Amino acid sequence: MIIVRGGGDLATGTIHKLHQCGYTVLVLETAKPTAIRRKAAFSEAVYDKSCMVEGVECRRADTKQQCIQAWEEHTVALMIDPDGQMIKEMQPQALVDAILAKKNLGTKKEMAPLTVALGPGFCAGSDVDYVIETKRGHRLGRVIAQGSALPNTGVPGVIGGYGAQRVIHAPAAGKICVQADIGSIVKKGQVLAVIGDASICVPFDGVLRGMIRDGFDVEQGLKIADIDPRIGEKENCTTISDKARCIAGGVLEVLVKNRIYAG
Repeated sequence: MIIVRGGGDLATGTIHKLHQCGYTVLVLETAKPTAIRRKAAFSEAVYDKSCMVEGVECRRADTKQQCIQAWEEHTVALMIDPDGQMIKEMQPQALVDAILAKKNLGTKKEMAPLTVALGPGFCAGSDVDYVIETKRGHRLGRVIAQGSALPNTGVPGVIGGYGAQRVIHAPAAGKICVQADIGSIVKKGQVLAVIGDASICVPFDGVLRGMIRDGFDVEQGLKIADIDPRIGEKENCTTISDKARCIAGGVLEVLVKNRIYAG
């Protein structure tokens, strides 16, 4: 059994890959996940009790027995456990930190026989056994056995000529009122959401690829939306990204290399 900390869209790429390869997977999440690519994130099971991504179901479990039942029914199990208390009780063969907080929120090498972390904030060989590169480019998905991933630049990758403009952050704190659904074709200047007296408008024409849940209490500066300028790529809103799949390949490589096999 493999435990994955985090169920956002990038983590979901790894979770989905491991499940499809026959591994038993338990996801540990926070009580209020903030994923915006919600149609491609298993973290939505926290709110909806169950969610489906590319034919794989993730089911929220509140007890160990419910986890076992989910696994027996060939689904991914998810528990609300941000502190990782279930790691010691479940004793997984491997632990994957896929929180992608750009810093270590408590994962230690001693927590499991094999530990893997995605992205910056970890040092392979001391914090964890291996780190997987998450920065787009030539190194994406590479397995790092000594050292760290490239530092976070804070600038999203360029898609269709747009980089930082693709990601929208909350201009103020408060309860968000969403005005458009994920997958919608949106136009420049269109009101995407409202927080108090602040209206968040679309910066360019495109597809609304990600949007935080309606009614969520957001903090100022929180990432709340993601727009893809490629209108013809609408189906991407509900599928695992190339980046997530590449990272998943790195995790799978580590498991097989260390003879942790499925089944």
